[in-house]
Amino acid sequence: MTQVLRNLPGAAIRDQATPTFEAFFAAIGGDPLTSAFPPKRGAHPAAAMTAVPDAHVPDLWRQIHSRPREARAVGYVHIPFCENHCLFCGFYQNAWRPTEGPAYVDAVIAQMAAFAETPARDGPPLQAVYLGGGTPTALAARDLARLVEAIRRHLPLAPDCEITLEGRVHSFGLDKARAAFGAGVNRVSLGVQSFSEAIRRPLGRKASRAELIATLEGLVALDSAAIVVDLIYGLPRQTPADVAADVAMCAQIGLHGLDLYSLNLIPGTPLLTAMEKGKMTPAGPSDLGRFFAAGEEAAEAEGWTPISTSHWQGGLRERNVYNLAVKTGAECLAFGAGGGGSLRGLSYRNTPVLTEFATAHGAGLVRGLMRHARSAPVVNAVKAGMERGRLDLRPVEAALRRLCGAPSRTIEAHLAPLLTQWAEAGLLQPEHGAWRLTRAGRFWQVPMTARLTGCLGQHPDLKET
Repeated sequence: MTQVLRNLPGAAIRDQATPTFEAFFAAIGGDPLTSAFPPKRGAHPAAAMTAVPDAHVPDLWRQIHSRPREARAVGYVHIPFCENHCLFCGFYQNAWRPTEGPAYVDAVIAQMAAFAETPARDGPPLQAVYLGGGTPTALAARDLARLVEAIRRHLPLAPDCEITLEGRVHSFGLDKARAAFGAGVNRVSLGVQSFSEAIRRPLGRKASRAELIATLEGLVALDSAAIVVDLIYGLPRQTPADVAADVAMCAQIGLHGLDLYSLNLIPGTPLLTAMEKGKMTPAGPSDLGRFFAAGEEAAEAEGWTPISTSHWQGGLRERNVYNLAVKTGAECLAFGAGGGGSLRGLSYRNTPVLTEFATAHGAGLVRGLMRHARSAPVVNAVKAGMERGRLDLRPVEAALRRLCGAPSRTIEAHLAPLLTQWAEAGLLQPEHGAWRLTRAGRFWQVPMTARLTGCLGQHPDLKET
């Protein structure tokens, strides 16, 4: 193995004086899908940030909106209503009442119109806008259409801007879809989780298997947008064969893309409460790699192309622009109660309180302003490669040089001990001077990226002072 490692990127400098990263190493021996790291159940790791004192928020908010933007950007519009609280969901905010829809849309449009009057409206056009929640498809067709029309009117969109409408099949009929497409939506992302009624019903999902398939086939037949779905693996009563069958069904329907996510056990969710009471038992954390492998193998068998380590493209119509952009450092202009965004090295969240959102303006909308770490551009370059399943260190080195000029140590030299150990563990393979994640590496991508971030924090030029 030693001779093999010396042929890997960075192996030639492995013997130089570099920090030791044993705490980030993977286990060697056994199946890396199940034993490379401690069992995972977590969501994406939070970025390193520091809170801005409340007294400084108003002035800083005005400053970041006082001149045109300079970085690539996307937009996010939050619709914080749900028709019911699904057992696994940690994003539930407000019960949906149809009477509240028009006034809420008015308030969001007013926020966008006010932003359009600031110099920050100008700059690189938005590559994507995502209507998320919550359940945006719960809005009435008229309110949904005028919200999308306002997005196109007030925000600087790229000519090929991806406008995604997130939601559920329940209450999203073809008439509402036509209204959304007519207003400018060109991508729909629906939470399916599983096509199996035995798995779906106990989780609070209302649509039957037949209703799911009929609605999705109808949306595809409209031929007006990319239609993608979210699938979750590791659910109670689910097997790896169920996941493979769900992926195959996506191809059979003719969908344009799918996300395949691991079940996250979020504190405070009904599912975790049910588990604690012994009423439900999801897949064991050490078994999740088998579920992922079953889904990925099924996608490969259908000829689908991976866009990221959790997303597959069934046709060229699907691009997944928003998700890739926000995970790799793009700025995000956020609108709506509870919506989170970022601008000029600062992250923020709009107030989630509906009554406050309806009346507040400018900095008065902000509930928390966080400053990004100095190392963020370098970390984002790493995340961009890991998210796509291929880590090329050249963009990471370029980001380091932009940050500090002549670095005291290259990124390749700094990370070589860790990356070569991961290759030995079966998580990476060398590919044309870069590192290609294996199937096990793609499954462990999120915890691996978190460990890489920890290693970068020990780089002499990136240590926070």
